[in-house]
Amino acid sequence: MATAEYAIATLAAVGFAALLVAVLSSGEVKGLLMSLITSALNFG
Repeated sequence: MATAEYAIATLAAVGFAALLVAVLSSGEVKGLLMSLITSALNFG
């Protein structure tokens, strides 16, 4: 039973990672992150 629980948790983690990659690879989010990084680098 513990193996099945680990398998379900692993599948959930993979699904969450795929969703995160899909959100972060969208153009709007990518532009927001790039502007944030650029402003942080220009601060110093």
